[in-house]
Amino acid sequence: MFDSVSDTLTLISFLMTVLLIMWRPKGLNEAIPATIGALVVWLAGGVSGGDLVDIAETVSGAAITIIATIVIAMVLESAGFFHWAAAGLAARAKGSGYRLFLYVNLVCFLMTLFFNNDGSILITTPILIILLNRLKLRNHQKIPYLLSGALIATASSAPIGVSNIVNLIALKIVGMTLYMHTMMMFVPATLGLLFMLGLLFLCMKRDLPRELPKVSVGYRLAGGPPGIGINHPLGPVPPLDNLKRQTRLMRNLFLFVFAVRLGLFGASYAGIPIEWVAVAGSVVLLSWRWAYLKIAPSDIIRKTPWHILIFAFGMYVLVYGLHNMGMTDRLVELFRPLVTGNLLNASLLMGGLLTALSTLFNNHPALMIGTLTLNQMGLDPLSLKIAYLANVIGSDIGSLLLPIGTLASLLWFHLLHKHKIKVEWKEYLKITAMVIPPTLVFTLISLYYWVKWIVPYTGL
Repeated sequence: MFDSVSDTLTLISFLMTVLLIMWRPKGLNEAIPATIGALVVWLAGGVSGGDLVDIAETVSGAAITIIATIVIAMVLESAGFFHWAAAGLAARAKGSGYRLFLYVNLVCFLMTLFFNNDGSILITTPILIILLNRLKLRNHQKIPYLLSGALIATASSAPIGVSNIVNLIALKIVGMTLYMHTMMMFVPATLGLLFMLGLLFLCMKRDLPRELPKVSVGYRLAGGPPGIGINHPLGPVPPLDNLKRQTRLMRNLFLFVFAVRLGLFGASYAGIPIEWVAVAGSVVLLSWRWAYLKIAPSDIIRKTPWHILIFAFGMYVLVYGLHNMGMTDRLVELFRPLVTGNLLNASLLMGGLLTALSTLFNNHPALMIGTLTLNQMGLDPLSLKIAYLANVIGSDIGSLLLPIGTLASLLWFHLLHKHKIKVEWKEYLKITAMVIPPTLVFTLISLYYWVKWIVPYTGL
């Protein structure tokens, strides 16, 4: 594997980049080490100019889709949509800590489904912290809501490929449509999430309060100041007429976002680039916000995480360098005899491989390595699809075993630290060690049986 100085520099650059991304000294933006590492690999000859063109073509559509989705989320945040959703969550709990646990995880699931996993963590975690603080829960009572919400939010990027940038990039590599991914993955991945939720409840039940303090519930008006009102978890209660108007507005916004999400699948089925639909949806919402809330789009330019484009490109350059130096060839030699001809083996082994790679190196580079490996195995179309989907399960669910497995988990720890909520790694691992391995195996087996069942009806 180390046939040249270029190979050695490529491996060192990859390892140092992953280390800096997980460590993030002084809040270092992850795009910086990814860019420096990619530059070193290119200068060392690990990738060629032609490789860079191919990488840009592969990464650009996925990155644009995710950025457009984040813009949509930012517009909804301006309208108070997420505070409205959290206030409704608190109201529907009806004083039950167990019911609140269920609704917290339902909201986190939907947030990832309609936006993306990192965005879900960024939006829901601060709102949940405000809610739990106003309920005056103790630290150990807050952890079940926050930890389960983070795990469910991150794992919820598995059912549909559009909720995670690395899933979208991998789809492009294997030439699989978003429509096909969802048809084969939504049911088994959702069953896996329900299985995970049940295990999380059993593991955390003793720390969940049976009854919550009685509080009034409300939220700030779209585009308006908080004003004066009754104290409640998320702000003052608006007048009844305004409350009805606000609820109607929020439901309309939700229906629009739902329509945009459906449009992505329709575009994928029709062979239209899905980023076109995502960008169109974000432009419509930005225009609505400008007209209705009188907020010009200029703040979007400042707040949009444009570094995602650079990060995705840089990481793929690093992974492509590993591919060029022969790492994927070694993985092919090891796993092709085990995967070929047995769909259950393909599901379990590739899901296990991606879990191991994600735990060691983070799931972003892990899924890219796994997908490039699959492309070289010469598998029949059905085996390729099920092995790829098993990769996604390992990357989105298996990676949660350790906090370093995903950027979303690292971001979650950072947000908790910022709000002075203490969670030790051993507390995290105590839960994930009991929940993640059985959930991973259950989901991978469910994938096998689901795909086997739908093959006669779909002609896969």
